[in-house]
Amino acid sequence: MHASLRPFAVFYFWYYAALGAYTPYVGRWVDALGHGGFVVGAMLGLWYGTRIIAPPAWAALTGRSARPGEWFVAGCVATLLCFCGFLVTREAWALLGVMAAFGLFYNAVMPQFEAMTLAALGPAPEQYGRLRVWGSVGFLLVAGSYGALMDRVGAENFPWLTLPLFVAMAIAAWPHRRDRPPEQAPATVGEAGHLFKRPGVRRFLLVALLMQLGFGPFYVFYTLHLQAAGHSGAAIGALWALGVLIEIAMFWQAPRLIARFGAGPLLSACLAATVLRWTITALYAHSLPVMLLAQTTHALSFAVFHACCMRLMSEYFPGRRAAAGQSLLYGFSSGVGGVLGAGMAALAWESAGGGTLAFLLGAAVTAVAWGVYALRRAR
Repeated sequence: MHASLRPFAVFYFWYYAALGAYTPYVGRWVDALGHGGFVVGAMLGLWYGTRIIAPPAWAALTGRSARPGEWFVAGCVATLLCFCGFLVTREAWALLGVMAAFGLFYNAVMPQFEAMTLAALGPAPEQYGRLRVWGSVGFLLVAGSYGALMDRVGAENFPWLTLPLFVAMAIAAWPHRRDRPPEQAPATVGEAGHLFKRPGVRRFLLVALLMQLGFGPFYVFYTLHLQAAGHSGAAIGALWALGVLIEIAMFWQAPRLIARFGAGPLLSACLAATVLRWTITALYAHSLPVMLLAQTTHALSFAVFHACCMRLMSEYFPGRRAAAGQSLLYGFSSGVGGVLGAGMAALAWESAGGGTLAFLLGAAVTAVAWGVYALRRAR
């Protein structure tokens, strides 16, 4: 890796290390405080809901700045300060208030950083996966260890366990304070009008939205689903770690796979594998060997899917449009899709069907996404 790209790898590591504590275990923390599935769902719903508002608003601010790197550092520091609010909140209304503020900043900075990364890679966007893989390493180390750690010290201590990760993230942002905005796109692209209207863009965004919606039960209730099936915190952490370990290996291979098969066909294969994954997770949660097998598909469901999305984004939204494009993707997929997915998962969890119904619904939604994308390829 070229020395100029190392700060990008470092930030990915700490950003996703913090996420490796937050995503798998915030639901367990809220549950340990005595709140039910609807509060857990609302917390994650707000987390994803802020992705609708924060990225475009942040892109508008940074897009007008000659020093977007300073905005980026400020956003990371604000994320840290807002997370500190979880240290002193226990009531549902206070948790949701802190969540809204925290999510606004935490979800604002990554679309900007993705655009900064693509700008730094220049004519070699296929190398994105080999930077992003360090985020997966950070997620792996934390997600794989925090289950057993919370078994030992108590789930109620989750905010104190996670705070140092956000401190490290803010420190890792500092070297990017002088990063410049992306170069201007070629004139022929700049004159093409709003790229949202280009063939394939809207269908691509819909597929990304549906994929994220299908991930709703996984992000909101996977830990609790496995806990209800009788697995220990250590076993749950191992399952999270396995998925990310396989993901890391696939991120290294993603450039080669995309070059050989193309982003479009690989995206279709990822969707099909994810349908199978959620179906197995719904029906066989009690079996640790089967869950280990299901987690290996995270290589396709997340790593290859994400790398393919970034490759297509570099084509749909080049140059200075990269930040706006990333914000649009976050708003549609992680934003709208995340809110709908969290709501769907919470309703299913609180019903008689519980986690089984939630993951079956996730499989059904992902099957719709596969159908939408298959229709695109057939036309």
